[in-house]
Amino acid sequence: MPGILMIETSTEVCSVAFSENGELTFKKESQEGLNHSELLTVFIDELFRENNIPFASIHAVAVSKGPGSYTGLRIGVSVAKGFCYALDIPLISINSLDVLGKYAALHAADFIKIDSEKDLLFCPMIDARRMEVYTALYNDSGDRIKAVSAEIIDDDFLREELEKSMILFFGNGARKCEDVIKHKNAVFKGPLKTSAQFMQKIALDKYNNEEFENVAYFEPFYLKDFVATIPKNKII
Repeated sequence: MPGILMIETSTEVCSVAFSENGELTFKKESQEGLNHSELLTVFIDELFRENNIPFASIHAVAVSKGPGSYTGLRIGVSVAKGFCYALDIPLISINSLDVLGKYAALHAADFIKIDSEKDLLFCPMIDARRMEVYTALYNDSGDRIKAVSAEIIDDDFLREELEKSMILFFGNGARKCEDVIKHKNAVFKGPLKTSAQFMQKIALDKYNNEEFENVAYFEPFYLKDFVATIPKNKII
């Protein structure tokens, strides 16, 4: 079974994990904010040294490709590419929302009492500032059934789906939506933070199916164009 280094930097969480023989071996993460450039390579080095695992044990690198923080994604993808080039191993990219959606669906009983008579859908939300979130919709197997999009949340969001199914809302963008989405079938529970350890199932499946990226040309999935702002009181 492969050894896969997993990197998750799409939000304020800087997270790395390693799975070997289909089992999570170790993880390390910080939730202190967007300081990924300072922590990511340090975390990886510390984890492998502390666990006496050689870098040669890495057979592939899996990285969250977005959507999410522009800076966080660039840092994570750059580090992942560096390892792939140096070790001549494949690169696996995973949509950040797919990571949350799959994990929540496979571990639903950890967050909510399952009612077999009601359909249960999963809606991860990654904060995109103000009342906008990056989001998608997943069934109870963790398969995506609604495309990834950037949505401004109002009380009509997913109303048609909520009439038919209970929907679990989660992720770091969900809290600000709780006062807006008031439908009786809307439940705000589940993982609030992203984590590299959540990537394990998808990463292994992609490795076994040889779903690899072109290391030279791969770029993060930003979803929205980056817009730089100019300070109002610019000093020349």
